[in-house]
Amino acid sequence: MKLFKIILNTIPRPYLIKLSYLARPILAAWLKGDTYTDPIDGKSFKKFLPYGYGEQRPNVLSPSTLSLERHRLMWLYLQNKTNFFTTKKKVLHMAPEQCFLPIFKKMKNLDYTTADLYSPIVDVKANILDLPFENNSFDIVFCNHVLEHIEDDKKAMSELYRILKPGGMGIFQIPQDLSLEKTYEDSTITSEEERKKHFGQYDHVRIYGKDYFDRLQKVGFVVNEIDYSKTIAAKLVDKYRLVNGEILPVCFKS
Repeated sequence: MKLFKIILNTIPRPYLIKLSYLARPILAAWLKGDTYTDPIDGKSFKKFLPYGYGEQRPNVLSPSTLSLERHRLMWLYLQNKTNFFTTKKKVLHMAPEQCFLPIFKKMKNLDYTTADLYSPIVDVKANILDLPFENNSFDIVFCNHVLEHIEDDKKAMSELYRILKPGGMGIFQIPQDLSLEKTYEDSTITSEEERKKHFGQYDHVRIYGKDYFDRLQKVGFVVNEIDYSKTIAAKLVDKYRLVNGEILPVCFKS
């Protein structure tokens, strides 16, 4: 599936988002089966698609929702361990994932706002370093796989903390290498080729290590490092194509 890798690395993300709406129904029909299931929409397939900007992970991208392992893990956590689907919440979703956006938009219990600087599918064009929202505005904030793109991630984390209500919850997933005690970053690495070589993707500016949670705590968050996959039966971890040991950073504003 080298074609998928070429597409990811050559087509700008805003155009990829638009193209994906056309591709999804075709992919879902082509791969229909009963081996693996996407828990987000309940549809099953004979296999999932590969994904990755560098070395591709096989069998991870759902043909119907375009969810990845991390999306499905978050969905299961929200569904089984929170009242997200039943209680009135004011929600901000930064850089909203397509697998979630149409579902969350339709949920009657949510006052749901999406924001991003570049995405063509958001409600508000906004810079995460200077968000156009009042202090203590949201019950829940999602900001997944964004912070590794932001040079001043401390400022971005502080903005997320500022707009979250006291007692509010944030989920801030990032690509993380748990073999690293300290985050690897170097502000002198600026070219796309060098960033891909050092950080794994052309538009990443760091690889987070175990100290990611410390960074969140330093701006005020109470951080729960949740290894939710270990609570799920092994056969379902495989059926849903999850990653064993992936940490879900669930953060609260005290």
